[in-house]
Amino acid sequence: MIGERCSFGQSVFVGTRVCVGNNVKIQNNVSVYDNVTLEDDVFCGPSMVFTNVYNPRSAVSRKDEYRDTYVEQGATLGANCTIVCGTRIGRYAFIGAGAVVNRPVKPFALMVGVPARQLGWMSAHGERVELPLSGQGEWICPHSGNYYRSQGNQLSCFPVSAV
Repeated sequence: MIGERCSFGQSVFVGTRVCVGNNVKIQNNVSVYDNVTLEDDVFCGPSMVFTNVYNPRSAVSRKDEYRDTYVEQGATLGANCTIVCGTRIGRYAFIGAGAVVNRPVKPFALMVGVPARQLGWMSAHGERVELPLSGQGEWICPHSGNYYRSQGNQLSCFPVSAV
């Protein structure tokens, strides 16, 4: 299933058992294999990679072992990053270019490196949130006016209309 207002670059492959939400942008040279779900407003950067088998072998058929990958609303997957199958990417998470994600990602998390580790937080608008990874704090996005609150190691967003 492919939603409305989606954009697909050249050399994009979308498998038959894939769900693509509305307003998803998939840049050049991306293959979205079976068992991948992309919620609304997801951005897939150029040449980023999804996998669907955790331990592939050419001589061993593992089509019955595909692992589900789920990318929540508004997440950005940077150019040349790799999302290992079986992973859930939280809403509005930001995966940096070239990162390798092999475990769940929190909402609003900024992930970089190999393997990916959390470096900070990103707003729904795509701005770096000036709050620590753990502890308590508050921040207001200068572009959207949305209010963000960190508690423990989680970040919550309260849209302007809800404040």
